[in-house]
Amino acid sequence: MRTSLLYGALLLLCGCTLSAPKTGAAIAPPDAWRYAPRAAAHDNAPVAGAVDDTWWTRFGSPELERLVVQAGADSFDIAAAIARERQAQAASRIAGAALLPNVSGFADASRQGGLLASDTELAGTALDLGLAASYELDFWGRNRALRDAAVASFHASEFDRDTVALTVSADVADSWLQTVALRERLGIAQQNLASAERILAVVESQARAGAATPLDLAQQRGLVAAQRRNVAQMRQQANDVEATLATLLGVPPANFRVTTATLATLRVPQIDAGIPSSLLTRRPDLARAEAQLEAADANIVAARAAMLPSVTLTGSAGVGSDRIHTLFDNSLYSVAAGLTAPIFDAGALAAGRDLAVAQKEALLAGYRQAIVSAFADVERALNAIAGARAQQQAQQEELAQAQRALALAESRYRAGAETLLVVLDTQQTLYAAQDEAVQLRAARLRAAVSLFRALGGGWQPPGADAVAAAR
Repeated sequence: MRTSLLYGALLLLCGCTLSAPKTGAAIAPPDAWRYAPRAAAHDNAPVAGAVDDTWWTRFGSPELERLVVQAGADSFDIAAAIARERQAQAASRIAGAALLPNVSGFADASRQGGLLASDTELAGTALDLGLAASYELDFWGRNRALRDAAVASFHASEFDRDTVALTVSADVADSWLQTVALRERLGIAQQNLASAERILAVVESQARAGAATPLDLAQQRGLVAAQRRNVAQMRQQANDVEATLATLLGVPPANFRVTTATLATLRVPQIDAGIPSSLLTRRPDLARAEAQLEAADANIVAARAAMLPSVTLTGSAGVGSDRIHTLFDNSLYSVAAGLTAPIFDAGALAAGRDLAVAQKEALLAGYRQAIVSAFADVERALNAIAGARAQQQAQQEELAQAQRALALAESRYRAGAETLLVVLDTQQTLYAAQDEAVQLRAARLRAAVSLFRALGGGWQPPGADAVAAAR
């Protein structure tokens, strides 16, 4: 009767688990985005659409599409993230093994005898063969909590892999746009330098004829030197960004070169940012933070359970004899239960619990900050798109007037009513306007990449496709 009552109490305790603390974001999403995008009539772009997982194809560049796909296959950052995911998966399997009994086999053979002839009575042989098992009863859910923490960490590593993949693809697109823009600006700077050198030749000719002062000559020579410095600086920047792009692709920079020469052929995507509340389920970094919080909750449960008693059951069954042919004639078994309870540990277990709670609080603060940062990322990208579009519209008038001024100056020069210096000066003004136009177009395209990144790049939680198909 006493044994039955004891085992009954043990079975009831097995159903007892410590509850996990509740986690809440406590961050209210805004009702709408402050800088909502609007399609411009002059853009050669499709109607605004939701972000999908092939967002880079909406720029209309085959080279960009090829490079993003190549980065997904060859990036060392993504390869490292995948390896970390496999590590976390293996760790979760290790943690789950504690929920099942540990069974091992044993086989022993021994022989003993005396050193002297008179010690023959001490001689003997012992043979044992059997199985041994041990199992820790998970009264308070500690092993289950450790398993849950490892599984949540595994999910966090999956979301981290998706975050790295999104970051790499966005970095590739951004670096590619920078490279193309700098190459295009380099060509304009070279044209500007050639114009400044032509002006210098005219001024030198006039100085020899006494029609230009040494001050005019020195100023023009300084301008030419500045233009040469600008060309060298822009070439260096373009080479640096191209090397960065090659690094993202996992190839040596010496074996890589961007072939696209201008941004004019690219489409400016029109992007539907959706409602702010949906952002919380569209970014893998937020999903990773949530999974880390789940792991922290489970770790708190495990730390609390470690402060409570634990019971371990052990058992063995086997056969033994002093001769091989009679080994299976004798069987034996043993069953034991052990209770372990912490009495004095100088506060180590309580400190472990406090550590787990503090780690969870830090992760919760980081999660809330990540939510706020996610909203800010979208707002900054939307603001950058709106600002670049407004500047581009105003700059188009500046560029048009520079082109008109050059046409008038050339016409007056052919009629003899204007000097060559005026014509060359208007050419430099036009080159400056063209360079600004390239910068603004690049800023607008790069802002689109930032918005794709901020909106999650078309990422969806696991199982979202199945849910959508069921609906």
